[in-house]
Amino acid sequence: MTDIDSTADGLRAAAPSGSASDAAPVRHAQWSSRLAFILAATGSAVGLGNIWKFPYITGEYGGGAFVLVYLACIAVIGIPIMMAEVALGRRGGQSPINTMRRILREDGRSRHWALIGWLGVAAAFLILTFYSVIGGWAVAYVVRAGGGAFSGASSDGIAALFSGLLASPGELLFWHGVFMALTVAVVARGVSGGLERATSILMPALFVILLVLVGYALASGHFSQGLRFLFSPDFSKIGVGGVLAALGHAFFTLSLGMGVMIAYGSYLPRGVSITRTAVSVSVMDTTVALLAGLAIFPLVYANGLEPSAGPGLVFKTLPLAFGQMPLGGLFGAAFFVLLVFAAWTSSISLLEPLVEWLEEHRGVRRGIAAAAAGIVAWVIGIASALSFNLWADVRPLGMFAAFADKGIFDLLDYLTANLMLPLVGLATAVFAGWVLSPRILEGELSEGRGHVFRLWRFLIRWVSPVAVAAVFWHNLG
Repeated sequence: MTDIDSTADGLRAAAPSGSASDAAPVRHAQWSSRLAFILAATGSAVGLGNIWKFPYITGEYGGGAFVLVYLACIAVIGIPIMMAEVALGRRGGQSPINTMRRILREDGRSRHWALIGWLGVAAAFLILTFYSVIGGWAVAYVVRAGGGAFSGASSDGIAALFSGLLASPGELLFWHGVFMALTVAVVARGVSGGLERATSILMPALFVILLVLVGYALASGHFSQGLRFLFSPDFSKIGVGGVLAALGHAFFTLSLGMGVMIAYGSYLPRGVSITRTAVSVSVMDTTVALLAGLAIFPLVYANGLEPSAGPGLVFKTLPLAFGQMPLGGLFGAAFFVLLVFAAWTSSISLLEPLVEWLEEHRGVRRGIAAAAAGIVAWVIGIASALSFNLWADVRPLGMFAAFADKGIFDLLDYLTANLMLPLVGLATAVFAGWVLSPRILEGELSEGRGHVFRLWRFLIRWVSPVAVAAVFWHNLG
């Protein structure tokens, strides 16, 4: 019996207003400490995008200039919306869907706002179906790197290695299954025995591997070039595109709009500062992204490779670099272990909201709920895996010009990242700032200092919605 099963009938007393009638029923355990929540939330935020996308767009849009704009965007979008989601989760004490239902009943608001919970959980689950396919690539590359597949390989050989992986339906489905099994194994064990234990091991290990790789890059002789690529401020490169890129990444990097922070917030004990916690998660997430850039780009420059390779940087450019450097096989394997850890900590957070809802609403035991949800996600993910080979020519919405070149994998990515997540984030900001009575979240966010709540309320009402709407409009082209 997991820790969640053993506390299934527990109750959490004392709501923020101090009224016993506001107590939120809890069917699950809680994080053991603020640090446990920070590690779990950071694990959710740190994903594949941190390893390649943030370093790349930082260099593309002016290095240090982009970092400054990005940090400002984190302050006005990421942190306020994260605070809102965590506060809603702790106030409701349940899954995103049931949290929204409970808060709406408490405040006498329209039940239609519960769509925030439903869409968030649906978005997280859909993302998991294709994210697991990419996670499977990372697992496959750990094996390849450890087996010496990169050693002395030419550019064509590395490209053929990646193309061969994508062209094999059986291999893609196998690694997709391995990665999904890793995800289910953690979520099935509950809060303390699964989520907390996994992130307390994986996140420190991720930082250690990152620091080792940064040290390896430091010895490459081209560290200063990587440093300049990331941090030399060039404000002429920012422009509107750079600002929108910073806005978008600030929103997406913190796992907002997918119910994850509401679910994780439901496990957060009273007395833990949501404000300080949100700031800590944002700082750690950005630190990982910058360290990844310091680890990657010196190696790219040391081997005369192209730093603007985007996603191909991870599976084509870097393997070529590792194959040409001393101890490249060892450090190449370490890099892809890092990639697996980053993907793994994100994937468990994507599965958690649905499993939490199944457990508390349907009375399904956590292990069964995790296994069933994982199997369904794997089955749906088959379509994404096959879109790289057997179904490469399938275009479900090909009758529309905007989607003529999008396969199943691309469509799921577009639907979730460009439509569902911004919509949920925008709805969350409007709901928390304009619809919900201030008293509902004031006790969660004031933390004895009214100015904190007033500043948050100003940002969530006037700044965050406008910024997320801009991201949404930009994503629509």
